[in-house]
Amino acid sequence: MLRMRVDHVVYAAEQDGARATARRLADQLGVDPVDGGVHARFGTRNFILPLADARYVEVVEVLEHPAAEKAPFGQVVRARSESGGGWLGWVIEVKDMAAQEERLGREAVDGSRHRPDGVELRWQQLGIRGLQADPQLPFFVKWEDDSPHPSLETNEAVTLAALMIAGDPSRVRNWIGLREGEKVSPSIGLNFVAPHGTPGLLAVTFSTPHGEVTI
Repeated sequence: MLRMRVDHVVYAAEQDGARATARRLADQLGVDPVDGGVHARFGTRNFILPLADARYVEVVEVLEHPAAEKAPFGQVVRARSESGGGWLGWVIEVKDMAAQEERLGREAVDGSRHRPDGVELRWQQLGIRGLQADPQLPFFVKWEDDSPHPSLETNEAVTLAALMIAGDPSRVRNWIGLREGEKVSPSIGLNFVAPHGTPGLLAVTFSTPHGEVTI
């Protein structure tokens, strides 16, 4: 079993909000967006675009809530949306969060949200400040054992195929803690280009029944 995998990619809402942004992206991919609910601790809310292989696109917006001013995740979402929105980052699911805490010398924080149907999703996340300082870096999540995964409504016809990242692959490998010869989610291509300006996630390619779609 892989000790880590690409779990999802995050897209900050454009000026007309997360619902409209999610609808546009969903139409390009041929999927149905799902209302993901509110992250009360972070001052954000999201919509989910479910994909195959227990992966998804998270479209997120910041709320006018005090938590959004204090939480690093709320801060990075606000900054990206205020600059026009777009890809915010990519997220790796890990099996052992304690090992990542020890390796990075940081503590994970608890996250939760309630879907509109009342179901609660719970997880731990780590590395938002790393993303905040260097947007090429992914952050980490560990879903609680009794929590459903956001991709429960999986669309088996659409897969996450590749990420284009402006940045330094050795910097990213060191941050993730990859062992020699190890890959994160071997089925997903990680394509690095030299950054012109701010490093970060530039584009994501999806495989759909109608061919590849790059957003």
